[in-house]
Amino acid sequence: MRSSAPLAAVVLTYNEQDNLPACLASLRGLDCKLFVVDSGSTDCTLALAEAAGATVLHHAFDNYAAQRNWAQAHLPADAEWVLHLDADERLTAELVSEINQVLAGAPVEADGFLLRKRTIFLGRWMKHGGHYPAYHLRLFRRRLGSCEDRLYDQHFIVRGRVARLRHDYIDVLTSDLTTWSMRHSRWAELEAQEITRHEVVAGTPDRVHPKLFGTPIERRRWLRDRMYGRAPLFGRVLLYWFYRYVLRLGFLDGTEGLIFHFLQGWWYRWLIDSKLYEVRKRQRWPVVSAAEPSTRIPDRTSEAPTR
Repeated sequence: MRSSAPLAAVVLTYNEQDNLPACLASLRGLDCKLFVVDSGSTDCTLALAEAAGATVLHHAFDNYAAQRNWAQAHLPADAEWVLHLDADERLTAELVSEINQVLAGAPVEADGFLLRKRTIFLGRWMKHGGHYPAYHLRLFRRRLGSCEDRLYDQHFIVRGRVARLRHDYIDVLTSDLTTWSMRHSRWAELEAQEITRHEVVAGTPDRVHPKLFGTPIERRRWLRDRMYGRAPLFGRVLLYWFYRYVLRLGFLDGTEGLIFHFLQGWWYRWLIDSKLYEVRKRQRWPVVSAAEPSTRIPDRTSEAPTR
């Protein structure tokens, strides 16, 4: 990796010794500077990063958006372009070649590039159910891009022209279902908090704008906010799963697809709606303190959720 490149590749880590080697290996041949931003790993993550020639930066983790934006702000001044990855993501060799060719062009006409994601679950490529191709904005001019301020499902925003690259990067979702379930339980809580916060504070700046005829990300946000988000709780989960597993042929992804599309398309969405129901019920019927007489039996929604 040549240190004179105008591209900086940034990988976030926290105890990622199992995932990081494959991620860093996939970056071989990419004309870039390599940075690993770690939030307190206690395993071999740091040693692996240094052995791969990465510059390691340390920063306590608050949330994904804050960590991404902090990392970007602390890159060397000569890094004109930035590529953001997670430790469980990999570039294909074809995408490495494509990025090198695009950024070597003079001039580069776009200010950011959408990369096409290939999702791997339990070792199988999820080709159906609307999960491929899925585009994400990960490569852009550093001075023109940032991560939107959301608690979950954050996307990068670029103030300029965005184009698409043709080849894939790979997202390896999990090595085991226990880890996957624990992560999604936490993400469901964050998503419920985000929806509730957005209901109170409308018109938040620096966010992806929902557009039916915009970029793939803007179109997904439109479908999510204007269609799915306005549908009744719980009923929308059933409709979404049916659309994904039946109409979008998710059943063709085999047994792994059955597990994935049910857990991610039903169980996870149902958990979000359940948490939203809990929050809204608490707002309508606040728990009455013991000092105040009441004929209504208080519910237990004020208790902290079990993790």
